[in-house]
Amino acid sequence: MNQRLIVSSALAAALAAAGPALAHEGGPNQERCYGIAKAGQNDCANLAGTHGCAGLSKVDNDPGEWKYVAKGTCKNLKGLTEAEAKAKFKAKK
Repeated sequence: MNQRLIVSSALAAALAAAGPALAHEGGPNQERCYGIAKAGQNDCANLAGTHGCAGLSKVDNDPGEWKYVAKGTCKNLKGLTEAEAKAKFKAKK
């Protein structure tokens, strides 16, 4: 293989690996809001650890699933903070 192909392949692999992590970080004006995601519309992994990807929630308003929302709007949407969601999740066990 030539040097250029090796370098471009390595760069492509690194970007592909980092892509999902970068895509799921909220901006500075966003916060995670638990319990508001509709089925299939969560932003990333759930508290139960049953999945690690966006779009895999099974039911509406599961307190273990979250979406990014504008900071300060979660309570208006009747959502939970991460601490509240974790407490609710532990209470269910």
